[in-house]
Amino acid sequence: VQLQASGGGLVQPGESLRLSCASSGRTFFMGWFRQAPGKEREFVAAVNMRGGRSYYADSVQGRFTISRDNARNTVYLQMNRLTPEDTAVYYCAADNTLILTSIRSPSAYDYWGQGTQVTVSS
Repeated sequence: VQLQASGGGLVQPGESLRLSCASSGRTFFMGWFRQAPGKEREFVAAVNMRGGRSYYADSVQGRFTISRDNARNTVYLQMNRLTPEDTAVYYCAADNTLILTSIRSPSAYDYWGQGTQVTVSS
């Protein structure tokens, strides 16, 4: 499985961005992580591609929405009300065998995209 992420950019605080991640094959779970300079990679959101249930980090709950298009093997991350604290490289991830208790752990995902930079600055 290969993942191709896109959609990052430079925006001002309060603005929105939408990230996309296309998978070369069908996967059961897809998610987004982010990594800011000097920090560990952290969970942002994930979705069960079959049932559609979504999971969010507390820091983005209510501002970010993850959605899926199974026909295109693609997930989207709609990011609203962005703040400078959201600045990071965003990575798309996927896996077929993770257990739900590990869905927020980077080590649970076998497949990773190349990352896309999101910068929120005035």
